[in-house]
Formats: sequence, C-alpha cells, structure tokens
Amino acid sequence: MASNMRGLTQFIADIRGARVRELEEKRINKEMANIRKKFKDGNLDGYQKKKYVAKIIFTYILGYKVDIGHLEAVNLISSSKYSEKQIGYLAVTLLMHENSDFLRLVVNSIRKDLDENNEVHNCLALHAIANVGSSEMAEALAEDVHRLLISPTSMTFVKKKAALTLLRIYRKRPEVIPAAEWALRLVSVMDDQDLGVVLCVTSLIMALAQDHADAYAVCYTKAVDRLHRIVIEHEYSGIYTYYKVPAPWLQVKLLRLLQYYPPTVLRYCQQRTRHSKMSLTETLHTIMTSSAEPSRNVQHNNAQNAVLFEAISLAIHLDTRSPLVDTAAVLLARFISSKETNKHQGTIILSLRDKDISVRRRALDLLYSMCDVDNSELIVGELLRYLKVADYVLREEMVLKIAILTEKYASSYKWYVDTILQLISAAGDHVGEEVWYRVEYAARVVFEYLKTPSAHESLVKVGGYILGEYGHLIANEPGYSPVEQFQVLHSKSQFCVAPTRSLLLSTYIKWVNVFPEIKPQLINIFERYRHVLDAELQQRACEYYALACLPDDNEMLQNVCEEMPPFPPRVSGLTSRLNRKMADTEDKRTWIHGGREMNLEQQQMTTLMRSKQAELPVNESASESADSTMLNSLAGLNLTSPSEAGESGAIPRLTVGPSIDKWYKKLTYSAEGVLYEDVQIQIGMKSRFQGYLGQLAIYFGNKVSAPLTSFTSTVYVSDSEAISATFAKIPANVLAPRTQSQQLLQVECKKVFTSHPILTVSFLAGAHQSISIRLPITVTKFFEGVKFGQADFFERWKLIGGSPRESQTVFPIALDAAGHIDLPHNRRIVSGNHFEILEGIDPNPNNIVGAAVLHTSVDGKVGCLLRLEPNREAKLCRLTVRSTSEEVAAEVQKLVEAALRTE
Repeated sequence: MASNMRGLTQFIADIRGARVRELEEKRINKEMANIRKKFKDGNLDGYQKKKYVAKIIFTYILGYKVDIGHLEAVNLISSSKYSEKQIGYLAVTLLMHENSDFLRLVVNSIRKDLDENNEVHNCLALHAIANVGSSEMAEALAEDVHRLLISPTSMTFVKKKAALTLLRIYRKRPEVIPAAEWALRLVSVMDDQDLGVVLCVTSLIMALAQDHADAYAVCYTKAVDRLHRIVIEHEYSGIYTYYKVPAPWLQVKLLRLLQYYPPTVLRYCQQRTRHSKMSLTETLHTIMTSSAEPSRNVQHNNAQNAVLFEAISLAIHLDTRSPLVDTAAVLLARFISSKETNKHQGTIILSLRDKDISVRRRALDLLYSMCDVDNSELIVGELLRYLKVADYVLREEMVLKIAILTEKYASSYKWYVDTILQLISAAGDHVGEEVWYRVEYAARVVFEYLKTPSAHESLVKVGGYILGEYGHLIANEPGYSPVEQFQVLHSKSQFCVAPTRSLLLSTYIKWVNVFPEIKPQLINIFERYRHVLDAELQQRACEYYALACLPDDNEMLQNVCEEMPPFPPRVSGLTSRLNRKMADTEDKRTWIHGGREMNLEQQQMTTLMRSKQAELPVNESASESADSTMLNSLAGLNLTSPSEAGESGAIPRLTVGPSIDKWYKKLTYSAEGVLYEDVQIQIGMKSRFQGYLGQLAIYFGNKVSAPLTSFTSTVYVSDSEAISATFAKIPANVLAPRTQSQQLLQVECKKVFTSHPILTVSFLAGAHQSISIRLPITVTKFFEGVKFGQADFFERWKLIGGSPRESQTVFPIALDAAGHIDLPHNRRIVSGNHFEILEGIDPNPNNIVGAAVLHTSVDGKVGCLLRLEPNREAKLCRLTVRSTSEEVAAEVQKLVEAALRTE
C-alpha cells in the first residue's frame, strides 16, 4: 500500500520535473494508458480506484482533457471509507458537467449520504449538489437538503451548507422549491443560536422573499428581533465580531431584508406586537449614534459605515419624516464635507494597470462612481489613456462610461467634442450609434480627423453627419472649402458598408443645397448609385437625383434639406445601454445609474414589465425582452394604438376533429395518452397530480423526414386566479426529423375552475402550421379519494342536502356486447376522475358510489360525493353529485356525464 502511494507521489514529481511540455505530455499519456488498462482489467479494490482517480484529477487540473474514470468516481462515492468517498466526490464535481449521464447514477448515493447521521458525509453530499447542481439532482434532492436545514439534530456547519445549497438550487431551478410551503419552517431557522446559521439562512430568505413577499412576511419580526439582540442586547459570540463591529454582514443583510417590505408591513407587525416598532427604532438610533465618531482604524470604519448606510436607507424607507432621518442627514452631511472623499484618487487610477483584471474592473467602477464636475477632466483623460491598452473585455464598458461622463460633466463644447472624437479614434469598434450622433459642433475638428489615413467607420459617420449639417460654417476658411470637404469625405466611402454610404448620400444632397459649386460632382455620384444592387442605396440615389435635378427656383430641395431641429430632452440612451449591460443583480432593490428619479422610473417600468410578462405565454417572454432593446431607443414615443390593447389576451381558436374530441374525452379520466396526431406531428402526454399541484409531461413527435423549425408551444389560461399552468423551461425551436422532445408543464389549482387551459403549438413545415387543443386539466384531476363507511357516507350525503349543492342528470348509455351494463367501464371512468369507489354502500351491485376531496391552494379543500345508477332495461343512467361547493357539483356532473354518455 505504501509503495502504491509512492507511485502516486512519483507521478506528480515526474510531471513537475518535466523540463519541456513534450516530456510532460509523454509521461501523462503513458500514465493514462496504464490507468485505462487497469480499469479495463477490473478487479481493483477501493484504494486502487482512489489512487488512479486521484491521478486523473491531477491530470485534469493541469488542463489536459480526460475521458476515463467517471464510472470509477461514481463507485467511490458509495464507499464507506471517507478518503475514498472524498476523492469520488471531488472527481464528480470536477470531471462531470450538469448534463452528464453519469450524474443519474450518483443521485441515490448522494441521497444516502444526506440521510446518514454522519456530518462529514452530509457535507460532501451538499458540496456536490451545490457545485454540480443538475436539474435532475435539484428536483430529486431538494427535499432532503431542506430536511437537513430544519432538522434540530443537524450540526451548525451542516445547516449552513444546507442553506447555501438550497440558495444555489433556487437560483438555478426555482420551480423545484415549494417556497410558500416551506416559508414558516425556513423563517424559524432565523432564531438559531449560531449567527453563522442565521447569516446563511438570511441569504436564502432574501432570495425567496423577493419572489414570494407575502409568504415570507413573517420574517420581518424575526429580522427586527435579531437586530435588536445584536445591537442592543449584545447577544453574539466574539468570533463574529469584525474589528469591534458585531456581525456586520448579518446586520447589513437583515437591514436590507427589511427594505423589501413596504412600511405597511411594519404597521401590521406593530398591531401584533408593539415591541417590534420600538425595538427597530431603538436599533436604528443606536446604529447611527455609534457611528457618529469615526475611528482611526480603516477596517472598523468600513464595516461600521456599511451597516450605517443600510440603516439610513431603512429609516428613509420607513418614514421620511421621522427624527431618525434628521439624524441621518447630519451624518451624511459629515461624509459629504469630509476632506478625505477623493484622497485615494491617484491610487485608484494606478489600479487600472493592476495585474488582476478583477481589480482593474473595480477600479473602473470606482472611478466612474467618484467622478464629478471638479475631477471629470482628469478622470476622463486617464480613462482615455488607459483605453488604448485596456483589455478587450473591458473596452465596451469603458467606452460607455467615458461617453456618459463626458456628456454629464462637459464644461465646454470644445472639451466634449475633443473627448468624443478621441474616444472614436481609440476604440471605434465599441462606439455605438448612441455616441457618434451626439456630436453637434465639431465640423473643423472632425475634418482634421478625417484627413488621417486610417479613419474608423464610426468617424466617417460622424463626419458625414456634422459636415452635412454644419460644413457650410467653415466653408470660407482656408483648407475647408466645399471641394476639399467633398474629396476628403468621399475618399473614405469606398471602405464603408452600405448603411454608412447611405448616410453619405444624405450628406451629399444637403451639399447640393448649400454648395452649388460642387453640384455636378454630386449629381454624378447619384447617377452612379442609381444602378447599384443594394435596394436602400439605389432608392436613396434615385430620390436624391430627382431632387438635385429640380430647377433652381423650386423650393422643395431647400425645404427638404433644412437643418435638424434640436433633440428634445429625454432619458440618456447611453445610461440605458449601460444599465442593460450591467443587467439585474440578485438584489432586485439595487439602484441603477442616474439618481433617484431614474430609479423610481426604473422600478415602475420593472413592475409593469413583470406584470406584462406574467400575462404572456412562456415562450413569448424571450422575444419580448429581445425587442425591448430596440423599443428603448424610442423613449418618449407612444406607439400603442387603442385597438391593440385588448388583443394580447385573445382566446386561441381550437383545432377541430372527431379524433381530437375522442382523445381529449379519454384523457379526462386517464393519466396518459395521445392528445393530437396528424401526418406531421404527434402530441402525447403523461400526467401526475398530488394535492393542488400537478405536472404534465407533454411529448412532441416529428413524424416526417424534415425538421420542424420555429417550433413554439404556449399555454393559454383564461382564469389565472383559479389555475396556473407554466412550462418549466423554454423548449428548443427546432424539432429534428423523426425525433421526440418533451416539455414539463407545472399546474396549480388555486380555486374551482371550469375553463380548461389551451395548448397552442406552431411550427414551420413548408408552411406555417398552428394547432390549438384543450389540455385535459379538469377540476377532478385535483381530487383525492376518501374512504367512508355506509353510515358516514349517508350522514354526509344528507348533510350536504339537495339543490343548489346537488347536480343531477339522466342520460343514455350503451350496453356491452352481451347486452349487460358495462360495469368495468363505468368504474374505470369514476375512479379515473379520482373518486374513491366505496363498496357495500348501495345494495344494487350495478350502482357506483364514490367520494373525494378537491384540493386548492387558495380556497382549501372541498368535499364531493357521487352516485351512479344505470338502468339496463331503459338504457339510461342517473348521475347525482353533491358537494359543499355548487360550482364543483355542476362541473363534476358535466365531466362524468360527458365520459359516460352515448353519442
């Protein structure tokens, strides 16, 4: 065993001792061949597997591609020895991606380790789930992780890891976490004695509360109480003190969590216990008081100020007229008047050239944030100098920030124009349309830039716009004559793309109006472009040629070529673009660039967009977000016509056919079957329901030898307050030939419903095809059978009573081939509607008696009883349904009758 360990050590030493890469690769290839042979021969014990897998891991860490050892790593996880299990878990998290087929083999082993009373095994399993986090793993193991978190027997370090693992799962697969159902148990963990556990579970609750605010409102009082115990009662361990500041990270998170809820929640808490408001006010006052005098220790000040700023934000959030806000104003005034505000400006500028790209990125963010009227020229100048050597990944963001700062703090037109033109020259590839069109006064300077041999295309566009609008202002100066302007600008056109040449044609028609001396040259250009292949260029050239050939006394050309009016004031497109680039953070309360007004507008827009997206089918939300980029550039314009307002919620037109109705009818009392089928596509489904939740696996099969492109599937729900139906993820938009894809549809019954969701499938197969069919999601799918004795049944039957909570009908039925009542068929339909068939209740063996309970997430449970009485001689059947809800009785009667009735 010792010699084997020496072999592993020797392998690592050989790799490190290789003088050139070729020798290293030769040694690795030799070792991989030996390991592959050992694995193929088999008969390896756990220790040998561990050793060889460790070599594979080391090889992978060096950057070499490995394609062996996956199965052996899976086997090591199931070992009872810690050293072998540890190597197995390490290999799984490093060598396997989240879609690896091997991960399915380890789910049971991970669940076993989660269930053990061994804390070390628990932690290894939690690490694997958090690091790999495949969809299948998250769905299968979320319950086990939750159990470890809330278990009173779990160790503190296990609880911390479990909370962070759940947070990882929720961020990746939020639909597998029943957030509302777990709310009370998760919030109760905030009372844990260990502040580390509280910190981790608070991070989890912050993520959940942003999406499920009502369910987690109970965390408000918990957060207030914990803050009071830390700040006022000093109830914390010394290990959580950072430079004499008690648990600053936890304080910041708790203060921020409280800001997720409106002040009305505080009033509700105050009604429940007056101590809440008093303790919160006292806590905030104590935080502000303790921060009144700064310390000489920088780390202490940083931690204390982080807590202070969150406390000030919370005080303003709760009541802008409270005495706490007055105290906060005094403290903020002290920071504003501080002479140390920008004392580290030089150090930050030097950090732009740090070796670590993360430091460079933070330095860029900090310089952007600290820029003001006094230091803007210095900071922008440094950023421009650094832009020439900056990392490619930072350039686009730098261009945006330089343009915003230049626009915001421009002290003169000259500095603004010079800066923007330097920006275009240094990084023209990253300069968008928002930047170049902003230059309004730069004719002379841009002309000089255009004379350079390698002028960027963005500079040509700037030159075309500015010289076309303002070139006449410099035409009388030496070196800037109309002929010289034309020659310099036109010499660049041959290297430009069609959109830029289109802009130059617009410049030329403006020159026809103001520079008659070069009109013949310009008309020749229009004549030449009338015959190009590009439709846009050709159309412009033809129109401009007609305008240029008008008689001199015609005023049309003069009216068409009037100067552009000033742009109306509106939200900066540059700032909007930067905010889109920075994207949303995990904290949805985080502010964006632009000040209080812009943040209020952003919050209103975000709320509106979320409400709109909630009304859209799943597959349409992606296209909507893509279109928003273009719509943002049209800020301030109302493009919505009144007639379009109500069309988004139109009910899809159902596809009709006898087979469709037959398939749908069968699936109302079956768990799986065909929904639709034609020569091109087959749609099938499998379903399972538990309580008020359900899941449908919908299968789409391409029956032809050509792919179905632009494939989309959406679900329409007419009453979203009664039932919700959403796809777990957006499907692929191409269905390959003769293949099948699957989508999972998550369903929740909130209240009693009578209208069924509609599935719409559209695709291209030579022509556009659209299919809309009802989904067999009926109210009885959320039934759960209930067993009763004869006495209990009739007692409840009489208790419910007759109309209106009774629904009864008589309808014709078919007999079987022997002329008897088809009793098995009748029982199959009743049980398929999730009724429990009660034996021995009715003395007539042909009659069927059933009982069930409907589960809803909002209205709770609703009882339902059924009696089916067929008559062989009359070929008729009487169906009676009684329920504590009139709607349920009527709907169940309709569903069961439709399945039994003879057409």
